[in-house]
Amino acid sequence: MDYLILAIPFIISFFLGKSIIPYILFITYKKRLFDPIDSRKLHKTSIPRLGGVAFLPVQLCLLAISIVIIYNFNLFTYFSTPIITWKIMPMFVIWAVGMIMLYIIGVSDDLINVNYKLKFLVQILAASLFPLSGLWINDLYGLFFIMGIPYWLGSIITIFATVLIINSINLIDGIDGLCSGLVCVSCLVMGGLFLYNGAWLHTLLAWTTAGVLIPFFYYNVFGVSKRKRRIFMGDTGSMTLGYTVAFLAISYSMNLGEIKPFAEGAIVVAFSTLIVPIFDVVRVIIVRLYNNKPIFKADISHLHHKLLKSGLNQKSVMMTIIGLAIFFSVFNLIAVNYISNNIVILMDLIIWISLTLIFNFLINRKSVVVLQR
Repeated sequence: MDYLILAIPFIISFFLGKSIIPYILFITYKKRLFDPIDSRKLHKTSIPRLGGVAFLPVQLCLLAISIVIIYNFNLFTYFSTPIITWKIMPMFVIWAVGMIMLYIIGVSDDLINVNYKLKFLVQILAASLFPLSGLWINDLYGLFFIMGIPYWLGSIITIFATVLIINSINLIDGIDGLCSGLVCVSCLVMGGLFLYNGAWLHTLLAWTTAGVLIPFFYYNVFGVSKRKRRIFMGDTGSMTLGYTVAFLAISYSMNLGEIKPFAEGAIVVAFSTLIVPIFDVVRVIIVRLYNNKPIFKADISHLHHKLLKSGLNQKSVMMTIIGLAIFFSVFNLIAVNYISNNIVILMDLIIWISLTLIFNFLINRKSVVVLQR
């Protein structure tokens, strides 16, 4: 019964996204609110970038209405595991506050461009709200041989992890369908994990987010109408989505009985769906620091750029990276049951480095072939 109750908001979210996004597309074309074209961008035609405006209203409204209906009609009795609402509700309230902060700065950036320092400051402020609400990484489950950690240290790690995830999701949004596809997979997986552990409120948020992303994915990749008009999510979408998956990942990794039972591999499993964008942005930052380049300056050194240089087309790159995210999710979910968190992370790093070397080899080989011609 719990699956059916939570499937209804997911379906409604899907149809709301399917209805709202074409309307946003119509307005953006009418007002000519297009993403600027430059040498770094892959698109060569005018495409609007306000698709992400649809996400937050759908998420907030459906979450609020669903909670009210579930409690007013005592539907929570159908769930296998009751949750202590007063313990986790402040976390959701603070999530909504942080989302509104990022939504406002995102819309401003998509319309008039905002200085990256101001965006970074707002991201830090929004991330700082999590520990205030009682949501913070309080246990590393033996990762780096550390178990429970104090509030001050956990708060710093939580803020750092949140800002890292927001920027990882934002920077991976470079080709059609990639960001929405990755976040959709992450939300579906995390929603399933939360439901398995009886945390239906988190499942509701995760699946509602996935529901609105499915129609956006279609419009972003294939376009709408006979003219195949496409739309980007912009920073409004990528930052709020990054904040949402950060909330879900930190919630799952937190050692708190009101969210889920204790599980030794929780922190590794929680961030598994985000390994690809996180590892990619860390690699890019390290390379930029090594080459004495500014870490906030946009370039074409991300994973999707590398795959494009190797000869794959955009849709193949998108499917490859989403496939990698699914692989790491399944691999880590199984591996934590048999080996320690440290070994699982080490194996993830080895796989990632190996793939990076393979991609570099393919790029170099293609360059040699081009020169020989």
